[in-house]
Amino acid sequence: MTTSVTRGRRRAVSRALAVCLAASALTVAAGEPASAAEIPTGARSLQSVNLSGRYIRHSDYLGSVAAVTSGSSAQAKSDATFTVTPALAGGAGCVSFQAANGMWLRHRDYRVRLETNNGSTTFLADASFCVRDGSATGSVRLESSNFPGRYLRHRNNELWLDPSTTNPGTFVADSSFQVTAPWVAGRRSPVIKGLYGDPNIAHLNGRYYVYPTTDGYSGWSSTRFKAFSSTDLLNWTDHGTILDLGPQISWSDSRAWAPTIAYRDGRYYFYFCADTNIGVATSTSPTGPFTDPLGRPLVAAGFRSGQMIDPHVFTDDDGQSYLYWGNGYAYGVRLNADMISFDAAQVRTFSLPNFREAPFAFERNGVYYMSYSVDDTRSENYHVEYATATSPFGPWTHRGTILSKNLSLGIKGPGHHSVVKAPTSDTWHIAYHRFAIPAGDGMNREVTIDPLRFNPDGTITPVIPTL
Repeated sequence: MTTSVTRGRRRAVSRALAVCLAASALTVAAGEPASAAEIPTGARSLQSVNLSGRYIRHSDYLGSVAAVTSGSSAQAKSDATFTVTPALAGGAGCVSFQAANGMWLRHRDYRVRLETNNGSTTFLADASFCVRDGSATGSVRLESSNFPGRYLRHRNNELWLDPSTTNPGTFVADSSFQVTAPWVAGRRSPVIKGLYGDPNIAHLNGRYYVYPTTDGYSGWSSTRFKAFSSTDLLNWTDHGTILDLGPQISWSDSRAWAPTIAYRDGRYYFYFCADTNIGVATSTSPTGPFTDPLGRPLVAAGFRSGQMIDPHVFTDDDGQSYLYWGNGYAYGVRLNADMISFDAAQVRTFSLPNFREAPFAFERNGVYYMSYSVDDTRSENYHVEYATATSPFGPWTHRGTILSKNLSLGIKGPGHHSVVKAPTSDTWHIAYHRFAIPAGDGMNREVTIDPLRFNPDGTITPVIPTL
């Protein structure tokens, strides 16, 4: 069912008509205008009336109008799609716009921006716009709820909140937009359909790959690992089972958890948990078939304190690979060149505040990052914190939380993550699981991916979990 927010001039409409409007569905294709009488709530896009083919979108947290077509990237389409809601500040005939990353369009210093809702009275008002008639049939204008007479308007392709006296010859057209169907319909996640957790994401052979735990089993008792791949982080190919503990691993047949992938000299190394041991299997393809070269665990249960689970392999620029793992205690060691052995006497224990499990290391601009999950994966408070260092073994300086729940969106227990860098740019993403929406729990999870951004000083901007 589609609800709607009627325009200010129709506030006197009867309750019966309002109910009829609320019950009516908006069925339009991307680029076709919605009804002139209302802005329906839900996922929508807004096209400039006088700059054909240009849509309101956000980029680097600033509002703009930019060209979007059917051939545009998935990211561009997502950035030009907003969820229309009743105005955060209230008021009949007024609306607010939430982006896919959970942030909201608001004005500040008259510039239209994308920011996190801090709950303040000022923010709620700045993010609320009242719907007025546009210059073309079916179009709308958006008047500030707290600065009457100022409208959301494009200027040099940027979005501003300008007074109606600005450039009177073109102002009405510059501030008019057609409401269209969204470029990205509805929720964009989970990115992999079905119940999966503990995703390991990597870029291999020109594609992104995700290797998760298969969920939906009591006690996380699955025996099989699957692989998925994509070129755009949006459309994923299911490569099926790449390793099955029962027939392929002689020393374990249950609790296939938390895998990770590494590559060296033409071979892929697939590290995995099995009955709280860590094993390794190898293949010449990222999708297998994988075989066990050891015939025993690489890290056996009871090797050190805590559970021997949640492996991760980081390879530094000098070619040295490191194995990290742990639950309750965080461990790390240099892998030998064969990638399937290490010197047990060289295993290190790290001091990481609040550490529970799932260590994940990466390097950027000479800074080493150690991120990890906190609390129990069955808790809605499961989240990700991180530390930094100048070497892969620390010492680590705790930097705080980078990913946590958002109950306003129904997002619980986001964690057990991994991070990937785009091959040709300083663009990063974080893959993680959350409780499956709406009724999942710590054994029924789903995988999603969000941008990972850095501040100028190299610290990580907290991730805003999205739908």
